[in-house]
Amino acid sequence: MDYIRLVNGCLKKETAAQRELYAHFAGVMLGVCYRYTKSMTDAEDVLQEGFIKVFKNLHQFKGSGELGAWVRKIMVNTAINYLKSQRNYQYDLSYFDNSLHPVSDDNPEILLSTKELAELIRQLPTGYQTIFNLHAVEGYTHVEIGGILGINEGTSRSQYARARALLISWIEKKDIENKTGIYARK
Repeated sequence: MDYIRLVNGCLKKETAAQRELYAHFAGVMLGVCYRYTKSMTDAEDVLQEGFIKVFKNLHQFKGSGELGAWVRKIMVNTAINYLKSQRNYQYDLSYFDNSLHPVSDDNPEILLSTKELAELIRQLPTGYQTIFNLHAVEGYTHVEIGGILGINEGTSRSQYARARALLISWIEKKDIENKTGIYARK
């Protein structure tokens, strides 16, 4: 895809170029938004708000990096801002230093499908889910996460470790259930 042509068309307010840019990135970016929210409706809201920001700020895209990465960064920032602004996520984004789950450095050797792992990550409390996604999926450092979320680096590290430990315990439980044929009731 010729991104330079597409960006130039969008900057000239060409509807066809805007539609093409949206169509090209919307599916993937909806997945990004969904990773940070707890419902598809919220993810769609974030996606729409994110694309408004993309089109409004497209003049800032210099073409030196990948357009998809630039759009993704806007979507992640929009999702974080959405979580901060929504009353139903306010409490979930409170970061406490008290331990809810033991921290573990175990590395389970259990194979899960990508879909199963994504669903487990979505079941994390919102704060854990947000930090886990920012660090493990998006590649942000704990210093960067601290700046984004307004927390200190140590809190980011501990919340990530707790999220990871919780995921490991769920994965191990799932593996035991699969091996024994016992399935937990939901």
